[in-house]
Amino acid sequence: MDAVQRAESGHPGAPMGMADAAEVLWNDFLKHNPDNPKWPDRDRFVLSNGHASMLLYSLLHLSGYDLSISDLQEFRQLHSRTPGHPEVGRTAGVETTTGPLGQGLANAVGMALAERTLASSFNRPGHRIVDHFTYVILGDGCLMEGISHEAGSFAGMQRLGKLVALYDDNGISIDGDVTGWLRDDTPKRFESYGWHVVPEVDGHDPVAVRGAIEEARSVTDRPSLICCKTVIGWGSPNQQGTEECHGAALGEDEVALVRDKIGWQHPPFVIPDAIYSAWNAKAEGERAEAEWRQRFSAYREEFPDLASEFERRMTGRLRGDWGETSSRVIDGARVNAQGMATRKHSYNALDGLGAAIPELIGGSADLTHSNLVMRSDVKPLTPENPGGSYIHYGVREFAMCALNNGLALHGGFIPFAASFLMFCEYGFNAMRMAALMGIRSVFVFSHDSIGVGEDGPTHQPVEQVSNLRRMPNMHVWRPCDALESAIAWRSAIEREDGPSSLIFTRQLVDLVPDPAVSPEQVARGGYIRCDCDGIPDAVVIATGSEVKLAVDAAMALSDKGRRVRVVSMPSTNVFDRQDEGYRESVIPREVPVRVAVEAGLTDGWHRYVGDRGRILGIDRYGESAPWSTAFAHFGITAEHLVSMLEELLASA
Repeated sequence: MDAVQRAESGHPGAPMGMADAAEVLWNDFLKHNPDNPKWPDRDRFVLSNGHASMLLYSLLHLSGYDLSISDLQEFRQLHSRTPGHPEVGRTAGVETTTGPLGQGLANAVGMALAERTLASSFNRPGHRIVDHFTYVILGDGCLMEGISHEAGSFAGMQRLGKLVALYDDNGISIDGDVTGWLRDDTPKRFESYGWHVVPEVDGHDPVAVRGAIEEARSVTDRPSLICCKTVIGWGSPNQQGTEECHGAALGEDEVALVRDKIGWQHPPFVIPDAIYSAWNAKAEGERAEAEWRQRFSAYREEFPDLASEFERRMTGRLRGDWGETSSRVIDGARVNAQGMATRKHSYNALDGLGAAIPELIGGSADLTHSNLVMRSDVKPLTPENPGGSYIHYGVREFAMCALNNGLALHGGFIPFAASFLMFCEYGFNAMRMAALMGIRSVFVFSHDSIGVGEDGPTHQPVEQVSNLRRMPNMHVWRPCDALESAIAWRSAIEREDGPSSLIFTRQLVDLVPDPAVSPEQVARGGYIRCDCDGIPDAVVIATGSEVKLAVDAAMALSDKGRRVRVVSMPSTNVFDRQDEGYRESVIPREVPVRVAVEAGLTDGWHRYVGDRGRILGIDRYGESAPWSTAFAHFGITAEHLVSMLEELLASA
């Protein structure tokens, strides 16, 4: 309450309403160590309704995490460790960045899935080195968002017994009493998903809350939802139970009244030593971690290889043979090059690389045989086979992408999520959260352009590549052949500071002449694919399936005495990170005649072609037709590109 008032900004209502339930969870159940927030077998806690961030910050501070009273006083201020919504990496003890409602719940489902899968892979009789719960607090807003249905349904289907959700059922959202727009029977809804539900729990009665959590923890074959009936802004004489305390400071006068009502006579930000002592979780956390380390030591004695593998995976390091394996796959892609859909090149690369990445886990949104991401050596992950590594997500793109993030955040996995490129829009916000958090989360999309063909404009993603490239910290790869596809996968797997989107064609792509470059040059995002003697008269920049027509156009102009360089740019994001000297060597400023070609929006290509250049693209929706007919209709052909270049060269 005091932090929100000092900032004159924030959400005091939910933290005040859920404080009683959170106190019971954190002091009586949560297994954690404030002195080591990354201890592998800690319980995971997610605050899905992230606007209630001051609740989490208060819990962390009181428990003994590295979050001082001064940090709380800097709530919502520039560069503080207590921003307006929890941000992973900024605040010790925060497991995921939340704010867009419902995604925290989906992240928690991913974390619970990670726990069960790791336990299946590493636990042995008499040795439970992976054995923790995932707890999540969520609110009405989380349950109104559609992602809650996708994630809740998936968690119930997977029977994730160590997932416990506490629902802050206060009946208030920003606009007021939710009965005007939310009349779901939430307990029955989650029961229909296959959850264990504890309804009508008095969220302000610690005995009732404790009993509900104990009951939830005892049910091991289903996730549990505890419906905590709470009063938003509890303790505020004039604002509790209303939307007034949802998203604004209470005001100095009301804060004083709350102090009187609850008998709290201490000045703002002053906590008595007795309360600090009662809350401090360091000693218990150290005891719990020490006990686990003792068990892990015994595990190492009996299973040294498994113990080393567990530590490697939890630290995010790749296996020692990764470099050799990835080089072999890349060399094989070059030697065995042939014309085919790049989604097939992707499959071949993934199939070859998978042997060196046991931590690779992922799946597709009901499009397994279209996305081609199920390797030949994997089994589906199900309740009956919890050690599987392929996830059938069903048609749940948004939850899939957010679960992908939860798997990455938990540790021990490199996750991927796959769908058609058109449907990335369903998961776009979760992809944005991956980029914001800077986590190694991989997204795979096929059916990348008007090359989808007969399915028409509803399935032809003319704008999605451009949209993804604009997302800060997202690396987008659109390969043209087997070599680029293998390097795109290698780049995504090796990248530790953010997510990658790998984008592949449905249609067959004719073989592009093999470039006389090293894989390291290709990995720089843009490189000279086909060059000429001397200074070029023109430079053509292309990606994906359009690289072949760029090469064809360059060869046609070469026959006419023109010098044309073709630049393949599978990743503009990676190319833009290169030093200026390299970028200039690939696309020299002294060559003003430049054309970019891509079967999608022209937006974003202007910075490469300059004021005198042109872009061959599509700034409208597609058409239903065979893919080759669609390309011809929109002028995405070598012949059209030749005409465009000749026109530019004539006027140069």
